[in-house]
Amino acid sequence: MGTCIICGAPCDGLVCELHEEDVVFEFEGSHPNQLTPNYYYRGTVDGYAEFGIFVDIGDSVTGLLHKSELDQRLESIDLEPGDTVYVQVQNVRDNGNVDLGWSIRQDKSRFRGALIHDPSGDEPHRLEDGDEEQAESSKKPTADDVSKTERSSDETTTETADDEPAGDEVSARDEESAEDTESETEQAEKEFESVTIDQLGDAVGQRVRLEGEIESARQTSGPTVFKLRDETGAVECAAFKEAGVRAYPDIGDGDVVRIQGEVERRRNELQVETEALVLLEEEEREAVTDRMQEALLQRARPGEFEPLVEDAAVEAVDEQIQDAATAIRRAVIEGRPVVVRHAATADGYVASSAIERATLPLVREEYGTADSEYHYFDRRPLDGSVYDMDDATKDVTTMLENRDRHGETLPLFVFVAAGGTAESIDGFDLLDTYDARRVVIDERAIEDGVADAVDVLVSPTLEGEFETTATVLGTTVAAQVNTDVRDDLSHLPAISFWEGAPDRYTELAADTGYDGEDTRKLREAVALKAFYQSYEDKRELISDLLFADEAEDPVGLAGHVSEQYRTRMDAEIETAEANVEEFDAGEETILVLDTQAYTHKYEFPSDPLLLEELYRRHREDGVALVGVGEDEAYIRSDADIDVREIAEVASEHAPGAALDVRGAREGRIEFLVGERDEAREAVLDALAGEFSSVATA
Repeated sequence: MGTCIICGAPCDGLVCELHEEDVVFEFEGSHPNQLTPNYYYRGTVDGYAEFGIFVDIGDSVTGLLHKSELDQRLESIDLEPGDTVYVQVQNVRDNGNVDLGWSIRQDKSRFRGALIHDPSGDEPHRLEDGDEEQAESSKKPTADDVSKTERSSDETTTETADDEPAGDEVSARDEESAEDTESETEQAEKEFESVTIDQLGDAVGQRVRLEGEIESARQTSGPTVFKLRDETGAVECAAFKEAGVRAYPDIGDGDVVRIQGEVERRRNELQVETEALVLLEEEEREAVTDRMQEALLQRARPGEFEPLVEDAAVEAVDEQIQDAATAIRRAVIEGRPVVVRHAATADGYVASSAIERATLPLVREEYGTADSEYHYFDRRPLDGSVYDMDDATKDVTTMLENRDRHGETLPLFVFVAAGGTAESIDGFDLLDTYDARRVVIDERAIEDGVADAVDVLVSPTLEGEFETTATVLGTTVAAQVNTDVRDDLSHLPAISFWEGAPDRYTELAADTGYDGEDTRKLREAVALKAFYQSYEDKRELISDLLFADEAEDPVGLAGHVSEQYRTRMDAEIETAEANVEEFDAGEETILVLDTQAYTHKYEFPSDPLLLEELYRRHREDGVALVGVGEDEAYIRSDADIDVREIAEVASEHAPGAALDVRGAREGRIEFLVGERDEAREAVLDALAGEFSSVATA
C-alpha cells in the first residue's frame, strides 16, 4: 500500500482513483489488454480516417479517437502524423480495439504527475529525475512532500494525544491556524492576475482572473466549456469534473461570474483551463455588468454620421441609422449572429448585400476562424415583404436549435425592404418572446404598431414624404457599420431606382466607374437571380454580380444575365399588352390583366415584377393597373391609395370572397378561388370609387 502522489491518500500504486485524470502515463507494454481503462496516456498521431484519428500508444498498440469525442470538426483539426497528443483509454474491447477519449490537457506540464506504465513491472513508477519526459511539477506536491506532511501530521496528533493543551491554548492555536489559512488564501489570490480577455494572448501559461458574463455552456464528452464574454471579447473556459459530467451545474447563460485559471493555446485558439468559478451577485454583478455595457456601447457606436451624399430622406433619419449600425456592430462584438431578412426583390437583395459587405470583414477580424462569416452572419430572403408567423417560427426553431446544439447566442434580426406592415407584428412578437432584438429598414409607409414591435426602425416616411429606396437606407447603414467598405458601396443606390434615379446617386456611381447603362444591367441581373430559388441567399453569386473586379469589366457577368432578363421580360410584356382590358372608373381608366390566363405561373417574371414593368410602360393609359390571379390581385398605381380600405369596401360587395390584405406594401389582396369573379368586380369597383372620391375632392 502506497500513497497518492497528488493528495497523499492511501492507494495501490502512486495515484488514487480520484486523481487518475491528473496523471499521464508512458506506456511500455506490447498488448492492448495491458492498458488500464480511465488512465491518460501520451500518444502520437498515426493517421486519419473518416470517423476519427488513429493514435499510437507506445510502440505496439494503436487506438481510435472517434470524431464524436472531439469538440470541433475533424477536418479542422491541425495535427500531423507523429504529433504528440494526450488521450484517455475509455475501453479495450474483446477484439483488441481500443476506444480513446480526448484530454483537455494537451501539454505535459498541464498534468500534475508523469508515470511509466510498464506491465512487466509490479506497479507504474515515476519517471527518473532529469528524464526529458518528466512532468514539470515543481509547484505540485510530490510523494516526498506528502510523506513529510503525513509525518508532520502524525507528530501533531501524537502531541495532542499525549499532552492535551488547555482551552485558551486551543483557542490561540485555532486563531493562528485561521490566520495561516487567510494568508494562504491571500497568497493564492495574488497568484492570479486580473486581466481582460483581449490581454490573454500575452498571458499564455499564466494564471489569470477574469470577470464577465456566461454566454453559453456546452457539455462535451470531457470538460464543460463555458464561453465567457467581457467588455473586450470572448473566450472559452474549460472546467473539468470528470468525463462527460457537468462542472458547475448551477452556472448558465447570462450569469455574471469570476473565473480563475491558466491560459493555454489549444489548436491555435486561446482557452482558459478553469480552476475556480464563482457566481457574482448584487453589487459585484452590477459593477461588472455596468462596466461591460459602457465599454460595449463605446466600442459599438460608429463615428460621426456621414451620408454617402446629401440626401434629405437620409438626413431625416440619421439618428435611427446610427442606432441600426450600432446594433449590428454590437451584435458582432457580442458574438451574436446577425440574420438579415429581406424581400426577394432587386432592392431587397442589393440593400441587404450592402450590409453583408460591411459586416463580414468585422466578423473575420473579431473571430478569425475559416467559417466564422457563415457562423455569425446569415442573409435569408423572404417570400414577399411580410414577416409572418411561418417565417418567425422557422427562425425561432433554428435559433433555439443552434443555441442548444452549438452554444450560439440568440441572433440580431435585421429586416430590409420588409416588415413595415401590420402583418409582420405577430412574427416580431414571437422573436421578442425570446429576447431576440429586431431592426427594420424600410422605405415604404410604416403601419401602426410596427414601431412598438421592434427595437430600431429606420424609415423616412415617419418624418415626412420622401422618395427613396431600401438600398439607399441600407447602404447608408452599411457605410456606418464599416467605413472601410464605403467606396465599395457607392454604386449601389443608383442600382435600386427602376426609373428616375436622382442625379446625386448616378453621379456617385459614375465616380466609381458605373454609368447608367451599367447600373441598369446590374439591377436587371439581380432581379432575375432574385426570382430563382428565392429562399436562397446566393451569397457568392450576388457578390460576383454587384462587386466585380473593376480592373476587368465591372458588369461582365451582370451583362450576360441582364440579356436573359430583357429577353424573358419583353416576351411576357408582349403577351400581357395584347390582353390588357380597360375598366371604366368614371373620368379615369383602370387597366386590368388576367394574370391567371395570360402569364406563365412558375416562370420569370413573377406577377408583381411583370405588373410593375407593364405599368411603367402604360401609366399614361390608366391611373392604375390591376393584375388578377387565381386567388390574389395586385394593384399598381402612382396615386396614394389605401389598399386596406379598398379591400374593406370590396368585402361589403363580395362578403363570401374572404378578401384579405396580405401584403399592403406590395398592393396585394387575397381572396377565395371559388369567389374569383365576384372578388375581381368588387375590387375594381372599390378602386374606381377611390379615384372618384379623389377627383371629387
